[in-house]
Parts: sequence; structure tokens; C-alpha cells
Amino acid sequence: MNEKFEELENRTAKALEGGGAARIEAQHSKGKLTARERVGLLLDEGSFQEIGQLVTHRSTAFGLDKQVFLGDGVVTGFGTIDGRLVYVFSQDFTVLGGSLAEAHAAKIARIMDLALKNGAPVIGLNDSGGARIQEGVVSLAGYADIFYRNVRSSGVVPQISAILGPCAGGAVYSPALTDFVLMTEGTSYMFVTGPNVVKTVTHEEVSSEALGGASTHASKSGVAHFTAANELDAIRQLRRLMSYLPSNCEEDAPLVPYQEGNESRPLLDSIIPANPNQPYDIREVLNAVIDPDSSMEVHAEYARNMVIGFARVAGQVVGCVANQPAVLAGVLDIDASIKAARFVRFCDAFNIPLLVFVDVPGFLPGTDQEWRGIINHGAKLLYAFSEATVPRITVITRKAYGGAYDVMNSKHIGADMNYAWPTAEIAVMGAKGAAEIIFKGEIAKAEDPQAKWKERELEYQHRFANPYEAAARGYVDEVIRPSETRSRIIHALRMLRNKVDHMPKRKHGNIPL
Repeated sequence: MNEKFEELENRTAKALEGGGAARIEAQHSKGKLTARERVGLLLDEGSFQEIGQLVTHRSTAFGLDKQVFLGDGVVTGFGTIDGRLVYVFSQDFTVLGGSLAEAHAAKIARIMDLALKNGAPVIGLNDSGGARIQEGVVSLAGYADIFYRNVRSSGVVPQISAILGPCAGGAVYSPALTDFVLMTEGTSYMFVTGPNVVKTVTHEEVSSEALGGASTHASKSGVAHFTAANELDAIRQLRRLMSYLPSNCEEDAPLVPYQEGNESRPLLDSIIPANPNQPYDIREVLNAVIDPDSSMEVHAEYARNMVIGFARVAGQVVGCVANQPAVLAGVLDIDASIKAARFVRFCDAFNIPLLVFVDVPGFLPGTDQEWRGIINHGAKLLYAFSEATVPRITVITRKAYGGAYDVMNSKHIGADMNYAWPTAEIAVMGAKGAAEIIFKGEIAKAEDPQAKWKERELEYQHRFANPYEAAARGYVDEVIRPSETRSRIIHALRMLRNKVDHMPKRKHGNIPL
């Protein structure tokens, strides 16, 4: 019997070696942790339970029969983060470059199936050279098996991808199907076709970092929601992100104990500049309204004219969506619409109330936006808000012009509570442009066209560039002092805690993709 136990211990020790000491050292020399080190840091100490430790591939082609490693290049299992169940897979670059093939993919698919059945999040730690080309089509089949499960799990359990090394070719589509993507700076990259192929086809000279590094995907493509300076920072961010998320679509996000006190925020009464064209940072408004140090911004470097992220209000998790007047005057464009729409849909899928701050002059004009489809892309945000059944609260701080007013969670598309500050301007357009159109003939005939234009501009501004016309019609529930905003939101969230809103029976809607 001792021989049996000894054999098990030997096999277990062999599995824990990964690709061997030399390859582990090479991994460390690149500033990267091993697959097991990452799992150990991510999960609560001592909570990891491995599944499939002794799995091996069954291929013999191209010398693979001489390269058999226990675990087949991926560590899979379950454990806890802050005591809550999560499933995790961590690709091991020290074993065959972390390449994905039949057995490797089956291990990942296995934990994804368990996560779906048990209603718990899946976190993928990606570090792979791509498909194992020696296994041919079964590698492609393995990717598709994972993609299929990503889609089946979407909106049921949170899915998070951390890119901690290379992720290229077909491998990029699984992270793209997950809810959030985090990348490490300088050690990770993602692209469908690499620099060599790009050079061959388009004759462009580009490095892996410039083509698909963390900063590129965080600021240009929007593929990465978060970036981290190193892997320790990445793991810290993953654990923090989990604190805002429910385990599945049937649960609410974790509540944090909160002791209510003086909820007035006097600094908000002076935060809007006297000049309506002067910018201010909407983050200052958000930070005054939410619980101290509770924000976690998403997509911070992408489409910066829109601010989105998680926060807490009186201990309850909310999803914040806000126009940023400090960047492009807070205008809605293609990237901002896509960024906000996807976040709104995530929050709605996982029972996270939406808190929306509006200061928007309209949609960005120009041939570039029109030719690239601002109509369809702007409609995504309109669709996302209209579809959402979670509690939805809107605060209009200043401008709310034209169709952008409608799109930004207006009462007309189902918002539950809509507040406006006295500085709010709710109108079809700004007073200057409106006067030019409405009184064009009169201005042209005037002895002093400029003076007449100014007179009519002030008239329009007095009539419409305020929140009271909208309040008179019930489009705004209350006009409030800015300092009262936090208190009103706390009470509104409590009132809406048991909200139930059923959508019409259908298979699914057809969002303008």
C-alpha cells in the first residue's frame, strides 16, 4: 500500500513542477509569475482545490509523445475570494508554451460547466502561445468549445479574463466574450494577427507592444477594461473587482455595512462653473456622492468623454455612468456610446442599480462619426438603457440637449427617478444655435443683427435653458440643490430595492450591433 501512496506523491510532485526549474526561472526572468503562483495569490490562502492535475494529452504526432506533462499546461480548479466561491484556470507558459489543445481545453471547459451549474464566477489567467499546431484541428475545436461556454455563461455568471502574457490568434476571442479584460503593462499583448503577418500583408512595421499591448488596448481599441503595472497589481485589482460583483444573475452584489450620518455635500453647490461653456471634472461630483474611496473606474483611458465604473452608495454597489465635460465637453460619440452601453448591459444582467449623471451637449458631429455609424452605435446606448430593468436614477447637472438627453437614461426610456440641479439646461439645443434657427429671418432684417440675435438668445435661454419646463411636465421628478444629491439617491435606492419590471415575452431583442 505504501508503494501506491508513494506513486501518488511522485505524480503530484511531478505535476507541481510544471515545465521544470529552467523554464520556471525563464518565466521569472520576464517579470512573470508561474501559473500556480498566480492562483495562490488570487485565491484566499489554502482555499484552492485543483481539478485535473494528472490530465495529459494523448497525441503522438510531431514528437509530442516525448513531451508529456501532467496537467497539460493549465492549472484548473476552484477556491474562494473573500470567502466566496470562484472557479479559475491559469495557463502555464512553462509547459509547451501554455498552448491550447484537446486535453488543455477540456480542463477549462470542465470548470466552466461547473461554474454555470453552481452559479459562481470564472476567472481566466491567460498566458499562452496559442493553439498547439501539432494537434491540428482538435486545437481549433478546443477553442470553439470554450467560446460556446463563454456565450452560454454570459449574463449568468461573471466572467473575467486577465491577460498575463501572450494571447494571439483565436485565443483572443474567449477574453473578448467575457465581461472584463485586464492586461499587464509590458508583459502581455493581444492581437488576431501578429507583427510579422501585419508586415507581410500591409507592409507596416509595428512591435507586439504597439500592436496589441496593454496601453494600446486600454486607450485605442477599448479591448482592455483595466491595466496593471505588474502581476501583483493585476491580482489585487481582480480581487477588488470581485467585491463589486454578485456570484450570479440570481443574486445581488455584496453589501458593505454602512453607518448613516450627515449626507449633505455643500461643496457640490459651487461645483458648476458660472460660464456654461467652462469644463469641470465629473469625477469630483461622483466622488462627493458615493461612499468615500469606493469607486473602481472601468475603461479609464478609453473614450474619456464618458466615465463609467463601480461604486457604493450607503454600502450598496451601483454602476455609475456619467458624461465627462472635461473631455470633448462630454459629447456622445461612437466610442463613448459603445463603452457605456456594454457597461449598462452588464449592470442590468447582474442586478446592479444604475446611477447616471448627465451633462451632454449632444452627439459629436462630422463625417467621420456619420460614416463610421454613429447612428447605430448611439442606438446601442439607447437600447441598453431602455432594456435595463434594474433601479435607474438620473441626475442632470447641466446640459441635456437634443437626442442625447433622451439617450442618457431619461424618464421617457424608463428611468425610475430623475433629478435635476438648478443649473440644468434641458432643451433641443443650446440657446445660441436655437435663436439662430428660430429667429433667422427676424435677425437678418434687424438694424443690429448681432444685438437682435443676443436678445433672442436670452429669450430662448430664459424659456428653455433651465430644468423647470421639464419639471412642469413631470419629465424631471425634482429639482434639487446639488448638496442634497447624495441624500436623495440614498433614499431613492432604498425605495427601489424591491423593484420588479418584466420585459415582454420574447426570445431576445435585436440590439443594433
